[in-house]
Parts: sequence; C-alpha cells; structure tokens
Amino acid sequence: MDLAPRQIPVTLSSSSVFPLGTQDVFAMAADLGYDGVEIMVTHNSWSQDAVKLNQLADRHQMPIHSIHAPTLLFTQQVWGSAWNKIAKSAELAREVGAEVVVAHPPFRWQGNYAYGFAEGIREIMDATGVMICVENMYPWRAGGREAKMYLPHWDPISQGYEHVIWDFSHAAIAQMDSLDAFGVLGDRLKHVHLTDGTANGKDEHLLPGDGDQPVAASIEYLGETGWNGAVCVEVGTRKTKYAGEREEMLIYSLEFARNHLAAGADRAARAGGASGAAERSTTA
Repeated sequence: MDLAPRQIPVTLSSSSVFPLGTQDVFAMAADLGYDGVEIMVTHNSWSQDAVKLNQLADRHQMPIHSIHAPTLLFTQQVWGSAWNKIAKSAELAREVGAEVVVAHPPFRWQGNYAYGFAEGIREIMDATGVMICVENMYPWRAGGREAKMYLPHWDPISQGYEHVIWDFSHAAIAQMDSLDAFGVLGDRLKHVHLTDGTANGKDEHLLPGDGDQPVAASIEYLGETGWNGAVCVEVGTRKTKYAGEREEMLIYSLEFARNHLAAGADRAARAGGASGAAERSTTA
C-alpha cells in the first residue's frame, strides 16, 4: 500500500438513517460533520433520481461518494434484471459524481449473471469509468447446515475481483478476521462499511466496538498504511428509543472512525520520524 499521508473521508450510508428516507441522509450528514454520503438504491424514488440527488448534494454541500446497487434480496424488484441493476447504478454514479458502486456477489439462482459476473463488471467499469466494488457476504445456514446462496462464493478475497468493499458485520457472521483480510486484500480493498457484529448468524450492523470484530485495529491499519479509500458508516439505527439517539449513534461512529484513522496515521508518522532520525544519525 502507498504510505503517503492522505485524508481518508468518512461518509454516511443512507441505510444508517432508515426508516428515514434517502432525502434525509444529506442533512443528517451535513449537520454531524461527515465528509459525504453513500446512497443505497431502493424502492424510494429519490434514491434512483440523479437530478434530485444532485439537488440535495448541492443544497447541503454534501458530496455523494458511493452508490449501493440494488442487489439485495429486498431490492430484487428495483431496476429489473441483475445486469440492469449494475449498469444503471454505474450510470447513476457517473451522473452524481460518485467514485464507487457497491455490489453484492450474485445469488446462485442468477444463472449466466453469476457465471459471468467478474468479466461483466469489468466491462461496465471500462465503459463508465466507475469503480465497482464487490462486498464480502457470509454463509447462510439452515438446520445447522450451510445453504449455498452466492456464486461463485460469498467471500470475494479468493475470487480475484479487482475492487473489494469490506463489511465488518458480514465478516462477523462469517467468523473472519477483518484485520487479516485487510492485509491479504492490500490495494484491492477500496471501500469499507464501518459497523460491527457477532458470530450469532444475524446481520446486526452494530456500532463499531459493540461486536467481536477487530474494528479499531483494522481502522487504525488503514490510517497507518495511507490507504486510498473511504470509510462509510453503515450502522442500524431503526430501533432508537428516544429523540436524538440516532444522532448520538452516528456522531459516535464518526468520531470512532476519525480517532482510529488518526491514531494509525500518527503511529506511521512516529515510525517514519524515528526511521529518519536513525538514518540521519548513521550518515552524520
């Protein structure tokens, strides 16, 4: 990884404000001090409309960094066929100035789409200039046995995708060590969903630090290595119990990200300073 220091943006996913609408994430992100937003394309018409999204981004001075394609089970009816979902997401990203499209790996029943997925997303990236990142998922289990839900696999590490996004909640279900995964992925890691989870089989999207993933160490690693990507907060806030609790959760997540990114960057700077001092002493 490139060790040159840089500012790593911390963005807010529109899924983090659910059940509020897509249009609400911009004001929330601006009020709390985020660097940008990620828009998850859903049945909400605002999430599909580049004109409306650009108006909101301009009004709140809040750039759209990434578009999450409607490749989830609950968005199967959005934008028709599987390839249309990816192509339209890439086009939307280009129209709103987003650098990244987030896509889940194909489901096993999606036939040719699944078998030609890696080649197909490369072609769309070449045609649009938008980066398509494949997200890590997890094994589904029924009756104590794993059900094969994704093709070629739920784990993108071994699949050779050019760009990968990592989600800590998904890693928790899969019982994977995220810090180890970051090291293996190297420059292929382009985007991170900041959250947490436990190995109980549920996609919890907890606040970072509330689960059993090495989230703090992993985020510090990104800051230390001068990683070139964005950390996007994707935590569940729909069960908030009082006014202001959602904002408290999102402020906590933002501060968690920035503090640990800064801690990693500071560690790298100290190591570089000590290395430079030792070199000067040797040549003196």
